[in-house]
Amino acid sequence: MSLWSRAATVSTAAVGGLATYDLLQRQHAILRNYPVVGHLRYVLERFGPELRQYIVIDNDSERPFSRDQRRWIYASAKLENNYFGFGTDNDVEHLEGYPIIKHRTFIGEGPDPDPHVGEHTNVPSVKVMGEARGRAKAFRPRSIVNVSGMSYGSLSRQAITALNRGAAMAHCLHNTGEGGLSPYHREGGDLVFQIGTAYFGCRDSQGRFDIERLKDLVASAPVKAIEVKLSQGAKPGLGGHLPGAKVTPEIAEVRGIPVGEDCISPARHAEFTNTDSMLDWIEMIAAETGLPVGIKSAVGDQLFWQMLVEHMADGQRGVDFVTVDGGEGGTGAAPLVFTDSVALPFRVGFARVYAEFARAGLADKVTFIGAGKLGLPDNAAVAMALGADLLNVAREPMFAVGCIQAQKCHTGGCPTGVATQNEWLARGLDVESKSERVANYVGTLRRDLLKLAGSCGLTHPGLITPDDIELMHGNYSGRPLRDVYGYEAQWRVPTPAQRAAIDELMLGAPDDDPAPPSRDAER
Repeated sequence: MSLWSRAATVSTAAVGGLATYDLLQRQHAILRNYPVVGHLRYVLERFGPELRQYIVIDNDSERPFSRDQRRWIYASAKLENNYFGFGTDNDVEHLEGYPIIKHRTFIGEGPDPDPHVGEHTNVPSVKVMGEARGRAKAFRPRSIVNVSGMSYGSLSRQAITALNRGAAMAHCLHNTGEGGLSPYHREGGDLVFQIGTAYFGCRDSQGRFDIERLKDLVASAPVKAIEVKLSQGAKPGLGGHLPGAKVTPEIAEVRGIPVGEDCISPARHAEFTNTDSMLDWIEMIAAETGLPVGIKSAVGDQLFWQMLVEHMADGQRGVDFVTVDGGEGGTGAAPLVFTDSVALPFRVGFARVYAEFARAGLADKVTFIGAGKLGLPDNAAVAMALGADLLNVAREPMFAVGCIQAQKCHTGGCPTGVATQNEWLARGLDVESKSERVANYVGTLRRDLLKLAGSCGLTHPGLITPDDIELMHGNYSGRPLRDVYGYEAQWRVPTPAQRAAIDELMLGAPDDDPAPPSRDAER
């Protein structure tokens, strides 16, 4: 018998065996009714997302990030040409809520914005974080764009290292996430240490918060601020579960938990039970560490924010910053209903929170940080116009590190080694090149925000107001952000003194490193 005949006999036997199995099994009706060929359905289901991502879906349909958005991030991270030709392919004739930034023909007062700003330009915060409450270690963030909280354990050590080194290159802040301060957060980037409900990294052997451990920890690293996480956009009001199999000796040491044992993160904090006791706890931490202390939360019930403003009204206690996370945030794996239907979208939630502080005359005393898909210039500009002083970005730096939106973060099987503890997968992530891409991305977003501000005749994105952006209703009408979100006339209108201070700040903004080659010269 020839080799081909043997192969045909084996193949026929294999197909026959598979058909017999399909006919006898009882789990899948499709396979019982359509033996052998029915497997094609499961193959298509398995590879459907990849097929749609690369073959079927157009440039603007894909979610959570479209092909055009990812193209812009990838090109920016590589310092490649990130321009687009032949006009927009967005369906601007029919889209609702589409933001349009209104450029100005003349700039009015103040210096002419520099049209040649590049990726190396630092854009510092207008506000000094912690200054209003007299914190001993108040500081002005050097970048309005910063890396949001993503924990070691959720992300690989290679990814965390690349993010931290990239943050150092871009002179921006790197939030540790609630999983503790790992060795991979100590690569030169300034840190915001996040305290979650399990108090990882600052807990005693019984899992209770330990202020002395916190003081030792923040003294051992370049921690610039402390963020108390109340909730996040991906899974607000929901705790977490780290299976014991994932609690390696290294992760156990970083988080302060037993090796190999399941670890539960409660849905809420044990150190305080209401707004009043939360502020007492925050003031204690600020007094003990000297650092600015703030909160991070998605927005749901408005009562919490009303109570917070009420308790801060007398000036005795308060938070130094508020990070508002939109319900569209997505760096934490969660049940589908939480991902889709819990917590308000960023624009609605942030506007409601800002309004509470503005009505009470407290908006200028707090640094507002926006998070939730704000790493794209148009979304970032809207956030600044609504009152954000700083922007926290997470998934966008993940793209810069190598993420391809495979959406396998919750499986441990991230194919690019970003969201996994599988060393074989993570080894493919080259820290040196990816850290440069993180810095390039952050610098490019700052550059584009400066150029957007310049088109409005402004010298800093923090001067963009709700009157500078309209949300369109197709080709029929548009409404300024101020009207859409009910902002009063005096909110988000910089005074002449503030404008002068910002102009001086931008003229003195340092470029700590030699400028990389600018892409503007290529066009």
